[in-house]
Amino acid sequence: MFSYFLTIFGGLVFLLLVSAFRILREYERGVIFMLGRFDRVKGPGLIIVIPFIQQMVRVDLRTVVMDVPTQDVISRDNVSVKVNAVVYFRVIEPDKAIIQVENFYDATSQLAQTTLRSVLGQHELDEMLAERDRLNLDIQTILDQQTDAWGIKVSLVEIKQVDLDENMVRAIAKQAEAERVRRAKIIHAEGEMQAAEKLLGAAVILAQQPQAIQLRYLQTLTEIAGDKSTTIVFPLPIDLLKQK
Repeated sequence: MFSYFLTIFGGLVFLLLVSAFRILREYERGVIFMLGRFDRVKGPGLIIVIPFIQQMVRVDLRTVVMDVPTQDVISRDNVSVKVNAVVYFRVIEPDKAIIQVENFYDATSQLAQTTLRSVLGQHELDEMLAERDRLNLDIQTILDQQTDAWGIKVSLVEIKQVDLDENMVRAIAKQAEAERVRRAKIIHAEGEMQAAEKLLGAAVILAQQPQAIQLRYLQTLTEIAGDKSTTIVFPLPIDLLKQK
């Protein structure tokens, strides 16, 4: 009987010894608590945790890719849009990530959602569509400042998509079409103006040189004569018959 208890006792001691050894990967750290109080951060590699006296919480230091759920945003010009984004962050201080906030992933997700709505709500729709890089940087800066107390570094924020309702899409398409027509008319008007200026200059030069007018007249006759399928009666200016 004694040997039986001895065997059981030896097995329990062996299990305790085995459970005291922990292996942490290169990207992992262990936050150690001694009787409920923070002791230190250990890892990576082989570490020893005293059973019943110490507890360890694993923390992953790799970059986390977090999708921000689609948010309903009202722009500064009162346009309702749906926006989603992605946030890249990682834990740089494991002790703060465990002690300062209950669940750092959920806390960062909620903060990203509220920050996304707050920042985009301060801008007009055209800015959301055309200045995403600047808006991404603004959101990333605010998130990074807010999560610094949790030992988290937000490295990048990207707005993935800005969705509009069908009525707004049609309105934007009409606006873009009107803008293209306006630009085309302006370009055409500028071309007409430049052509008129050139013609005026040519008229001034021809008026100063009568021989140039005669040469132009003869050139026009030559060009018309090249078309043999048409018979043209062209008046001959008397000026051409005059000799100076």
